[in-house]
Amino acid sequence: MTKTNDRQARMGLLARAEPARLAALMPDLPPHDWLRAPETGAVMVQGRVGATGGAFNLGEMSVTRCALRLKSGAVGHAYVQGRDRDHAARAAAIDALMQGPSAERIEADILSPLRRDEAGHRRVRAEKAAATKVEFFTMVRGED
Repeated sequence: MTKTNDRQARMGLLARAEPARLAALMPDLPPHDWLRAPETGAVMVQGRVGATGGAFNLGEMSVTRCALRLKSGAVGHAYVQGRDRDHAARAAAIDALMQGPSAERIEADILSPLRRDEAGHRRVRAEKAAATKVEFFTMVRGED
């Protein structure tokens, strides 16, 4: 993966993380200055017919975004679904911290547990879906 793809994946993970879990893993924000304080707005969500057809506007969704600069000069950005300003601030701080010397520690202490949590949630969802699977078969009446 490229550095850009790594950052996109990391920011997606942080945006999908449960806010309470992220707060437990990172209770305090490092010293920072706001470039853009957390603000909530709406974005239009698009869908596609059959996942490949033409795009259509599905509806609006609340999003909170922010940007901050750590005392080291690293800049972090975040966009998270919903109105949780603390979630956005923590995600932006982690984005900034990953650009500095503490990246390995942040990876081990915060991002790896979040990845494990997400994998567990996906596994549970897949098991629930598999439990509803119906298998069809055809019986052949007598052979000639």
